[in-house]
Amino acid sequence: MSEQGETVNTLNVNYDQLESVLCNTPGNVALAERFRALFTLKNIADDRSIDIIAKALSDESALLKHELTYCLGQIGNPRANDILGKVLEDTNEDVMVRHEAAEAMGAIGTLESIPILEKYLNDSSEAVAETCVLALEKIRYDNDPKNKEEREKNKSLYNSVDPAPPSANVKTVKELGQQLMDTSLPLFERYRAMFGLREIGNTEAVEELAKGLKDKSALFRHEVAYVFGQLQHPASVPALTETLQDAQEQYMVRHEAAEALGSIATPEVLETLSKFKADDERVVRESCVVALDMYEYETSGDFQYANGLETQEKANMHSLKLAQQN
Repeated sequence: MSEQGETVNTLNVNYDQLESVLCNTPGNVALAERFRALFTLKNIADDRSIDIIAKALSDESALLKHELTYCLGQIGNPRANDILGKVLEDTNEDVMVRHEAAEAMGAIGTLESIPILEKYLNDSSEAVAETCVLALEKIRYDNDPKNKEEREKNKSLYNSVDPAPPSANVKTVKELGQQLMDTSLPLFERYRAMFGLREIGNTEAVEELAKGLKDKSALFRHEVAYVFGQLQHPASVPALTETLQDAQEQYMVRHEAAEALGSIATPEVLETLSKFKADDERVVRESCVVALDMYEYETSGDFQYANGLETQEKANMHSLKLAQQN
C-alpha cells in the first residue's frame, strides 16, 4: 500500500462515498469494506483523506480506531499530530488505540510531538508508556543530522514507517536474536534488532523473532506479530497460531497475531481464523473477520486490495517474500 512520498491520481476519487463507507453512514457497512476504504484514503494521503479518517475516530470499534491512527502515522503528514495527540490524551480511550496514536506521532517524526509524548512516559498503561519511549527515540533519531547518512544507507525493504529503524550494524541472525531478547538494552535497540531480523527474513530469522512472542512486554509481543504479518513467512504460522489460541494473552497481541495469519494465508490458517471469529474478545473477533478478508485477497491473486486504487506494493511484496524464503 502506498506510503509517504507517493502520489495517487485523485481525479476519479469519490471522497463522499469513501467517507460514507469508512464512517458507516448507512449503518450496515461490513467492517472489511470499511478497512478497504481506509486504506484507499491512506493511499491518496492528502489533507482531505486525513480529515475523513479523523471523523471515523468517533467509532466504537477499538480495532478500527487502532487502524485509523496507524494510517495517520503512515501518511506522515504533521496535519495529523493534533488529532493523534487528542487520542493519546483521552485516558478513557482503549489502550490499544492510545498506543497506536503515540506510535503514529513517532512515525510522523516532527519535534512538535515531543512535549505530549513526554507527558505520558509514566502512563498507567505500560503499553502506552513504552510506546511513548519508542516514539521519542524515533523522533530524536530522525531529527539528528548525525543519523542522516545511516538512514540513507539503511533503507528498509518494506514500505512502512516503523517504530525503529533496522539495526545498521552488520550482524548475524544469532547476534540479532541475542540483541532482540536482551532486556538490559533500551527498548529502541531491541526493536532495531527486531526490524533487522525482518530485513533478513529467512527461516532462521523467523525462529529468532518467534522467541519475542514470549517476552514480558505485551507491546513487544504485539510488534513481533506485526512483523510476522509483514514477512508473510509460513514458518511463523505455528507461533502465531499459539498466540491467537492463548486466551490468557492480551487482546492487543492476539489481534495482531490474527491479522498476521490472514496476511500469510497458508491453507491451515483458514480454519484457525474461522474458529476465532466467535472469540469472547471483540477486538479478536473483528480481527479474524478482517484477517479472513485479507486471506481471500492474498489467495485471489488480486493486486488491488484498496478499492481498486492501483498500487504496485502487493506485487513487490510477493516477489520479496519468495526471495526471502529461498
